[in-house]
Amino acid sequence: MASSPDVPSTGNTPENPGSSTPSQAPHTAGPTVGGDRRGRVRARRAAVMAVPATLVAAGLAVLTAQGALGVQFAISGMPFTVTATELNGTGFEQFGSLDNMAEGSPNAGDTGGQVLVVTSAIKNATLTKLCQSVDLGGTNLLITAGSGAQKVSASDLTTDSTELSGDAAFNNIEIGNDASTLDKARAKGPIGVFSQQADTVRIANLRQTNYATTAGVFKLPGLKLRFSDSGC
Repeated sequence: MASSPDVPSTGNTPENPGSSTPSQAPHTAGPTVGGDRRGRVRARRAAVMAVPATLVAAGLAVLTAQGALGVQFAISGMPFTVTATELNGTGFEQFGSLDNMAEGSPNAGDTGGQVLVVTSAIKNATLTKLCQSVDLGGTNLLITAGSGAQKVSASDLTTDSTELSGDAAFNNIEIGNDASTLDKARAKGPIGVFSQQADTVRIANLRQTNYATTAGVFKLPGLKLRFSDSGC
């Protein structure tokens, strides 16, 4: 794109670009008017360029606050296993979505760097005897918590899973909602996507294959992290 000729720098300031003091500029109408005009053009261009960026930033802030964007990071593409003897939650939502790996990830394979997942969102959750493991190739990184008197607790918990099993019970469940209209937890899915939600959820013998987990607050009493020959 062609640019406007530069205005002489004499007398220019960030507060008053393109202007000159009477002692520094000729008292002819041409250069003064032209300088002011070019200054106004540059100011308008800067404003036009700033508006879309401001709107995008504001939109992202609102969507993040609403939980509408789901996972906000590039996933590694390495699945991990999560188990618990019992999960209890209030404010449950579930819908389909896509997770994306970092560009050029060696774990992309023939997936194009995307994984189709089921996002489960729970406003407040407790988990008994939580176990999480990831296969690192020959060994497993193993995390356990909540095996004592205190349970693991989480707020605004979301998990992106490709498999989920257990014995589930829901209270006041709604099936077939548009994912963009969910209101039981803080997450929202894309418009036109099938979803379900419930006031409460209980899953005994929970087992998940996950690609991502997020939480507002995650408390893990009795946390232990170690390497192990076996996973959860």
